[in-house]
Amino acid sequence: MINRILFIEPKSPDLHIFSTFALPRLGTILLATIAKEHGYECRVLIENIEELNSELLWEFDLVAISTITSTAPRAYAIADYCRKIGIPVVLGGSHVTFCKDEALEHADFVIRGEGEKAFLKLVDALNYDYSLNDVPNLSFKNGSEIIHNSTEEHIFNLDELPHPDFTLIQGGMKNLNNTRIIPVQTSRGCPFDCTFCSVTTMFGHKYRFNSVEYVLEEIFEYNDDPNNFIFFYDDHFLANRKRTKQLLEEMIRRKFRLKWSAQVRADISKDEELIRLMKQAGCQTVFIGFESTNPDSLLSMKKKQDVNDSIQAIYILKKYKIAIHGMFVFGFDEDTAKSCNATIKFAKRHKLSSVQFLLLTPFPGTSLYEKLINENRILLNDWSFYDAHHVVFQPRNFSILELQLAQMKGHKKFYSQIQLMRRIFLLRIEEAVINIYARRLNRFWKKLNKPYLKLANLVRNSKCFEIKFNIKKPVNILE
Repeated sequence: MINRILFIEPKSPDLHIFSTFALPRLGTILLATIAKEHGYECRVLIENIEELNSELLWEFDLVAISTITSTAPRAYAIADYCRKIGIPVVLGGSHVTFCKDEALEHADFVIRGEGEKAFLKLVDALNYDYSLNDVPNLSFKNGSEIIHNSTEEHIFNLDELPHPDFTLIQGGMKNLNNTRIIPVQTSRGCPFDCTFCSVTTMFGHKYRFNSVEYVLEEIFEYNDDPNNFIFFYDDHFLANRKRTKQLLEEMIRRKFRLKWSAQVRADISKDEELIRLMKQAGCQTVFIGFESTNPDSLLSMKKKQDVNDSIQAIYILKKYKIAIHGMFVFGFDEDTAKSCNATIKFAKRHKLSSVQFLLLTPFPGTSLYEKLINENRILLNDWSFYDAHHVVFQPRNFSILELQLAQMKGHKKFYSQIQLMRRIFLLRIEEAVINIYARRLNRFWKKLNKPYLKLANLVRNSKCFEIKFNIKKPVNILE
């Protein structure tokens, strides 16, 4: 009988810009909250917050692990150990949704896509001997046969879901410099179809929104503590501008004191009133995927924006003193060393508050992945390198090392010693702190990735594009 359930989010395999923040994804916590409301005893372990102790596993009847692509090897290692000691395992998340057969080599069950309804039906089926064939979104083995049940329609009314209960996290949410960052998601889905993104295949092409009142109720409980900071996880927080304006106006009317940040698109510049309301409602920073300044790359990735959109967005956000975290991607077939350098200069010239220069990564579930598979350009099959910080495929206009160095150059130039002194001189203290943090992180990353960089150099020197990387990151064994 299943009574106690442990939900696990595996730790990241490498350093990245948010390593220090250890923000949990919401899917795991939301499932645990739902299971708790149905009478199950639940705990959530976020490995980036607290290390998993194998002795803890013995206290539970079922282990549920949510994984993205880069954490899949760690998720599989945990799953293998659980099954070895007789604890059934269910895997969920974006990676196993698209690699379900692979995941079933390590787990008893895989839930594909959204799992809020499927997970409880699975637990009921196990507890009361119902047919597994009736559990939507479920993949499992019946002897040697692999069965993939039909997929249930996405949850239309997101207000049916409870607010995530962060008290379920083992060890609790951690503070950063006395600031407690609270993740909040108010929508799902995306009508855009960027070639390197799996959001649409995971959550659908149509936006689904929580009501304004639902969101206000969720964030109200954090309003009394000035150390709380809200991070809206929505892929595009301003997708429905009318609804967003209503939310912001209510936050202002109710005199919320919360500070917050959100992810938006560059087309935010088309509505200055919206930006004014964001600032008045407490917005501190926006995260924008500019991706590139190369028009051909933007067209190829189906971004549906141009460089002028990016420039106008930067101008008007600076007008309202909202910080900008810019995200750029190197490695599209249209990219060259010249275009990457132009993108780096763009970020410096427009004095963005902070940046990430990421590497194009073919995640399963994306059209990019299918394209590169068909062209036999995937060079590295260890999922732990699929973190947008390593080159894992053969670029068209670079060697592997050249593209990696272009990304490293971006961070080196943007977070240079000169840039640090400029930020200090202008009394941009927060930007200076980020600059110091980023420089230190870059040094640590290079040190940890010496074997990878060495092999990338060998591949370049050999001039052999068909060579496969023979390198694996170590995965900690629980025993």
